[in-house]
This record gives sequence, C-alpha cells and structure tokens, in this order.
Amino acid sequence: MALNKAEKRINELRAQIEEANRHYYELDDPILLDSEYDRLFRELSALEEKFPNLKSELSPSNLVGGKALQAFEAVTHRTPMLSLNNALNEEATRSFDTKMKELLSEDKELTYYAEPKFDGLAVSLIYRNSNFVVAATRGDGTTGENITENARTIKSIPSILKTNLNGDLEVRGEVLMLKEDFISLNRAQEKVGAKLFANPRNAAAGSLRQLDSKITAGRRLTFFPYGLLLPENLRSTITTQSDIAQLLMDLGFTLAEDRSTVVGFEGIKQFYDDLSQKRSGLPFEIDGIVFKLNDLQQQSRVGYVSRAPRYAIAYKFPPEEEVTRVLSIDVQVGRTGSLTPVARLQPVRVGGVIVTNATLHNLDEIARKDIQIGDYCVVRRAGDVIPEVVRSIKERRRNTKLFEMPSACPICSAIVIKEEGEAVYRCSGGQRCSAQRSQAIWHYCSRKAMNIDGMGDKLIDQLISVGLVNDIGDLYSLEISDLSDLDRMGKKSAENIIQSINGSKKTSLPRFLYGLGIRNVGEQTARDLANHFNSLDALIEATEGDLLEIPDVGPIVAKNITEYFADTFNRDVVRKLIEAGVHWEQALKSKIGALNGLKFVITGTLSNFSREEAKERIERLGGKVVASVSKATDYVVVGENAGSKLEKAEGLGLAILFELEFMELLKKHDN
Repeated sequence: MALNKAEKRINELRAQIEEANRHYYELDDPILLDSEYDRLFRELSALEEKFPNLKSELSPSNLVGGKALQAFEAVTHRTPMLSLNNALNEEATRSFDTKMKELLSEDKELTYYAEPKFDGLAVSLIYRNSNFVVAATRGDGTTGENITENARTIKSIPSILKTNLNGDLEVRGEVLMLKEDFISLNRAQEKVGAKLFANPRNAAAGSLRQLDSKITAGRRLTFFPYGLLLPENLRSTITTQSDIAQLLMDLGFTLAEDRSTVVGFEGIKQFYDDLSQKRSGLPFEIDGIVFKLNDLQQQSRVGYVSRAPRYAIAYKFPPEEEVTRVLSIDVQVGRTGSLTPVARLQPVRVGGVIVTNATLHNLDEIARKDIQIGDYCVVRRAGDVIPEVVRSIKERRRNTKLFEMPSACPICSAIVIKEEGEAVYRCSGGQRCSAQRSQAIWHYCSRKAMNIDGMGDKLIDQLISVGLVNDIGDLYSLEISDLSDLDRMGKKSAENIIQSINGSKKTSLPRFLYGLGIRNVGEQTARDLANHFNSLDALIEATEGDLLEIPDVGPIVAKNITEYFADTFNRDVVRKLIEAGVHWEQALKSKIGALNGLKFVITGTLSNFSREEAKERIERLGGKVVASVSKATDYVVVGENAGSKLEKAEGLGLAILFELEFMELLKKHDN
C-alpha cells in the first residue's frame, strides 16, 4: 500500500474507532460488535506497524477506554488502569508463551494464572484502613469517574474488609450483570415501555453510571475482582497472582470458580478448551480467558507496553455474534406442515463455524426484529445452538424488500393456511406433501396410535425414497422381501416389522382416529369422537354442527375434522386402510359411561395387560387416568412393585384395587 493511501486509511480507522469508543465507554450504546471493533483495531495496529512514521501518541492504539463523563467527579488513578492485548487463535497464544520464555531467558515451562475474561465495566475500589472510601471507572486509563455511591449498592463489594489493614489498598475488578438479572431487567424495561439493553455489559455500564444511586440499587450488579495494588507491608508475603486471589477471598471478595494455575502452552490450551465447553452454562458473560504470568517478580521483569501489560494475554473466544447480510428469505416446510422462514445469509464465521442460514421462526418474529431482505443484521450462534438473526442494523438499510409468506406450499402447491390465534402458517397438503409424509407415517406407527414396532424415522425415509410407501395405507402392502432389501435390515428384523404391521390391523376406533393425524385431534378427542359417533362412517358424514355437540370440541377442531374427511385423498387413504384389514370391535353405547367422571391412578406392573391397555379399558368406560395421587383420586390400581403412590393412597384412605379386583370391576361393567 502506498504511503498516501495508508495515511488515508489510518485516519479513517482512527475516526471509526474513536467514535466506537465514545459510544461504548461514554454513552453505553455500542455501534459495533466486539468482533467488528477488533477487526478495525487489528487493521489499524498493522498499518501503524508497517508505516511507523504515521504513528501517533493520540492514536486509539495507544489509548485505553474513553473520557470520563463531566456529570461525575473525576478521579485520577494512582497507576494507570491498562487494557490487555488479545490473542485470537492458538498460534497467537503460543507466540505469547514463546515470547515470555525469551524475555525471561527460561527454558522450562512457565506457570500462568488463568481466569475468565469478564464482559463488564472495569472499576477501581480504594479501601482506607479496611473501609471502602472511593470507587472509580477506568475512564481513559488515567482518569475515571467517581461512582462511589453507586458502587456502595453492589452487595458483592464489601463496605469493610474482613481483615484489618492499615493504610490504603486498591482493588481492581469488573462490575457486570449476571445473565438471569439481565433477563429480569429487560422484562421490567419492556413492561414500562422503556428501552431494552443490548447485552449484559451495556446494562451493567448504564446501571453503574446512573446519577441516582437508587436506580443502581435496583439493578442487581455483581463485582468480581481480578487484581490489587499491593501495599508495601504485603509485598514480601504475596509473591504470585494466586496469592493475590487468595488474599482477595480472605478480604471478603467473591472470585469466579473457574480459575487455576496452568503450566506452559499445553496448560493454556487445555484450560481454554475446558472453559469453552462450559461457557454457555456460566451465570455470566465472558468473551475469553486471561492468562498472566503467575510469578509477580516475573511480571515485573517482563513489564508493560504502551497500553497493556506485556505479561498477560486475553485469549478470546470466537465471536458468538457477527454482522452479515440477508441475501434472501426462503420457506422450509416442516414435518407437521409448518412453514418456517429461513434467512439465506452472506457466509460469515460465527462461534468458530461458517454460517449461511438462520431460522427466522415466523412472520411475527420477523416483524418484531424488523428484518427485511437485503438487510445487514446481527447473527448469533452460542455453542451448539442453531444460528439465529438477533436484529437488523437499520442504520445500514439500503434498497431492502419486505418478506411475504407464500399463499401456496413451495413443496406441493397446496393452499397455505393460518388458523386464528396461531403465529404459524401451515401447508394444507397433508400426506400429499412430501415434507409432511414421513411425519404422518411415523405418527400412525407410534405407540399411542397403531403401535407398529420398529418403524423409525430412518426406515420410513428409506421406504418413501424407494417408492414403497407414499401414504399410511401402503404400509399394509409391504412384504418381508421389500424390507430385507433395505440398508441395515436383516431378514429377521423384516419379519418382526411385518408381523407388527399385521398385528396392528386389530385395534380400537380411538387409536385409529388418533393415528390418522387429524390436526388438533389428540388421544382424548379421538376417544370422545369414538364414544359419541360409535362408528367411523358416522364420523365421516358428520357436519360441524354435529361435532360441536361433543363437549370440548370447539369450532377449530370441528372445522379440521370436516375438512379432513372432505378431502378425497384422505378418504381414499382411510378406505385403503379398511380394505387392508384394519378393524376394531364395535363398542356398545350402553357400556360407555359406566365409570364416567371417576379418576384412576395406575401404579406398579400389571400382569394381564399393559399400562396402555388398562388405560384404554378405563377410558372406554368413561373413566379418566391421571398421573398423580390426590384427594380427588377415586381408585388406585395396584400392580407388582408399586411404590410411593401406593403409600400415599393408603395415607389418604383412598380406594385401592389390586389387579384381580380391577379386572372384576371392568368385567362387571363390560357385561
């Protein structure tokens, strides 16, 4: 790069970084993500290194933080509060370890003190004769803001040290907001229509710099110390960073649990990898790990550079948030027919992986986040969490386009519907839609429906892909040879599955209706329909008015049922199932309701039927099976190895039916 171009770019970078610093440190309203800021800072440092004549003492690369606000009294730090140099990968961290060995002329592995790099606000606390007297922000590193009264409201900052010390002691650390407290604060802000905070760091900084300390007191801030300036009388006994950590705890401060001493680069790498795995579960936000030479004499020998100690490094995690562009918004059709908008993104590295897609959930979410096609946006990926678009960057919006949900399914062209009160749009194609077909078959085979054992997702997908099954009716046309030719399917497994398919032909009307997968028809509704109509033909011919006569069947469910059976495709599938031999015993209406309103609890193992069969028998007679024992329970059915439910039933004096007594009860009402 030519000198004049380098100078122009350096000036641009300095202006951008200075403006970002002002918003971050002084206004608590960041305009750049940390990852964007770091990139600009690295570019500036590299150019200044390449063109040393263009360096300036006033460059952001030589300064720390931002100016102290005039609203607060200024506090001059006794020694500068510096920043830390960053390492963004293993290579940079290994270079740091190598450099330390060179500076100390050491061949053996060095010991480092490791602790989380908190994402908060750096502050200094002064104690005089063990009493807390002054708190100040870092400010520009030399002068900060007096925030003493606000700091007094933070419970983790002791007003009096546990150990009596004469003279002055300065403790340095980070004020931050725990994740759960941040969520609570934003909920409270939302209720009163106040501005939401972008992240816990912003919330902590904004709370600490309130002119009214009562506001700060209500914000639940936390303080974690990371160092102190040792008075003369302690310098002979405190010789390591670990000693400092122990002294801080003895004085009454709380330190993060995840801290340790590690040996050499391998120790650094292991600690980094371990804490990376735990990061998402920590109660606070961290963006990396700080590694310092543990020996204080070694720290002194290595010394400082212009804005940072040379003896420490901040090994940063890959950014969990990045900025990219929404190139388009497509629609994916899920197994239940739900249409989910998905942002197709300009590829960007987030959380250590390249992200090209992110779910937008539904139209309501797109409107809430104000996302348009062509927008620049913030994308987040934490740990193994699916990437999501956090928000659009409206300041950078140019020539964007609003997204509209399609009126026809992109897979099968069926009409897209949206039921009242739901945020989700759905394809009405049912089993005709290939995106929904496998889910419909899996549901039909599930234990609570037709209970076809061995029919899992992968097998169903194989059957569909090779054209053996296109709807649930095709299951009964399968032969052993069809299955045994499939991947990872032996003859014995194929025989077992065909046997289970044939065994499912004898079922009950409620199970069959539930297995059809009619929207909003769950197990209980299926039982109510079977009990009311007593035959499939009567249900198929029922009007919405007929259906509304059933308690707990509302207009939406009635509409779903009539639409299902009005569809010729669905009626053909039902006919195919009946012709394949699927049948059930016709229940007599006189039997229904004999146990009406009675609540049963089943506990232990029954010998003569499964838990599901017992439940079905009770419900067919109008009873209800509940999970827990209470005073409202009418009967407790007891099998082998019954546990605490039996004890509780005996304590409440409830009616207890052992298996033979239960069978007699069923026989009495079945006859």
